[in-house]
Amino acid sequence: MSTSKISALGMLGFSITPKRETLRQTRARTKPVGRRAELGPRLVLASASPRRLTLLSQVGVEPDALRPASLDETPKRAEMPRSYVSRLARAKAEAARDLIANDKDLAEAYVLAADTVVSHGRSIFGKPKNVEEALAMLLRLSGRSHRVLTGLCIITPDDRVRLKVVETRVRFRRLSKQDMESYLASREWRGKAGGYAIQGIGGCFVQKISGSYTNVVGLPLTEVVGMLLGEGFPIHFNWLKAGEAEPE
Repeated sequence: MSTSKISALGMLGFSITPKRETLRQTRARTKPVGRRAELGPRLVLASASPRRLTLLSQVGVEPDALRPASLDETPKRAEMPRSYVSRLARAKAEAARDLIANDKDLAEAYVLAADTVVSHGRSIFGKPKNVEEALAMLLRLSGRSHRVLTGLCIITPDDRVRLKVVETRVRFRRLSKQDMESYLASREWRGKAGGYAIQGIGGCFVQKISGSYTNVVGLPLTEVVGMLLGEGFPIHFNWLKAGEAEPE
């Protein structure tokens, strides 16, 4: 900013104060020593989803902390499903990153976020708010193919952002009235994108799947592991530790 502009802002009563550096930014510039070095890389998951935690544990990853973000998840006007999940995954990751930016134990952690939706054409099916919405989704999906899209975002300790969208195609058999009524009564649809859970009762509706099964559950493991490894997170070390812990 030029000197004349700074002077003008001062005359108008604006305070020109440099933005304070966060602990995360400071640590990104310094080499870990002592206890910091001994701890090794840490991981924060920007979600409290039990399904995502279970899937991560399946590949030997246990987050050091959960920092779910409360965001407005309303799609923008004419927003396409891929853009939507990518935008929300990044927003969740950045919100979690900001929450830990001055946390002495987590400031230099990797941050992982994901957002999953079901898409039919241009329509975005998130988590139904009530049984009426869940029924409307089942009626749209019955006897048709749809896409399950997950946006993934990883923010590294030095604040590099990696984004990826994973797509799986799923086809439902035609659902009878009794299928839908009984499924809705089970209440399994609550908190599930598209109103169903492939790992639960909803799995019997699925006629065909093309792509990642774990993506439909809520977290595409192949892509998550690949992204973390690509950014230097020691997943293989965790596997070795698991082997050493097993009795001979």
